[in-house]
Amino acid sequence: MSRFTIYQDNYADTTIVSNLFIDEYMKDANDAQLKIYLYLLRMMSAHMATSVSDIADKFNHTEKDVMRALKYWEKNKLLALEYDDAKTLTGIRLLDVNSKPSADIVPLTPVVSMPSKETAQADKAISEKETAAGANYEKPAYTLDELREFKNNEETAQILFVAEQYIGKPLSTSEIKTILFFSDKLGFSIDLIDYLIQYCVDKGKKDFRYIEKVAISWAEENITTPKQAAKSVHKYDKAVYDILKALGRTGQPTKAEADYAVKWLKNYGFTSDIIMEACKRTVLATDKHRFEYADSILKSWYQGNVHHKADIRLLDEAYAKKKPAKQTPSSGQFNQFMHTDYDFDALEKEILSN
Repeated sequence: MSRFTIYQDNYADTTIVSNLFIDEYMKDANDAQLKIYLYLLRMMSAHMATSVSDIADKFNHTEKDVMRALKYWEKNKLLALEYDDAKTLTGIRLLDVNSKPSADIVPLTPVVSMPSKETAQADKAISEKETAAGANYEKPAYTLDELREFKNNEETAQILFVAEQYIGKPLSTSEIKTILFFSDKLGFSIDLIDYLIQYCVDKGKKDFRYIEKVAISWAEENITTPKQAAKSVHKYDKAVYDILKALGRTGQPTKAEADYAVKWLKNYGFTSDIIMEACKRTVLATDKHRFEYADSILKSWYQGNVHHKADIRLLDEAYAKKKPAKQTPSSGQFNQFMHTDYDFDALEKEILSN
């Protein structure tokens, strides 16, 4: 086949990516790591601020996924994470890819700043958890000898065969390494790995990046048996349907809807009564884009350090004192019920414009 030349007509509004990054760093990075690094370059070139939660929302990752990716690039000396005295993430310096690592590396520009207080509590908590546990869930670079030994073991050879039947194709070297990671690093038994792959395939997910994310989430929950996994899965599946119903939806949830529900339950750690309160306010406020609307409420409560329904009442009272509403007696109770630290009219306009 003949060679061809690649060119473009317009170079305006571009983000520059180093050739060294493409040649040396890109091949070893996973999907999340690549997306997040390129997005940071984009934000830097536009002189725009972002946050861990914003990046997570944009790429449909968890905030833990984002912090793992940031720490991966920090380990590879392509960026430096900056914290204040309280260990809150306040900024990211993108380092020169073409420079050798040194103590006095100069950043390319004042890169991506983090909103100072809006996400401070969330980022601080994530950073502390990742510092303690992130290394436990980083996939090692297994050697060919380690891979060969794993494949030749009678017990693991059986799970590899079973996985191929579930996936419907021979496993690639990368996929075999991922199963080795489940066994070696996460400490999963053969039975649990079997249940994990079957569970994901039954959900229509055969991508090993997705399966790995589920495995790490189970490890973080200290799940060690198929019975524990089944109990956890059932709990969240039921909760997702309860949320769906509370927002006026029936039938099977879409992936985006399920992702929102799991985010509120697992990432934010909210109890069902808090989520139901947000759903109730959402239904009273709008009949469109309800999941996005509820997500904005719950994100605000998460950043406001809400743990109990009483905390929500305190936020409502603080809002009422800060900004007394002009209202008729008949509407006063409803307005007090609706208000927190955000403007619902502006929120609805933003949602409808997307």
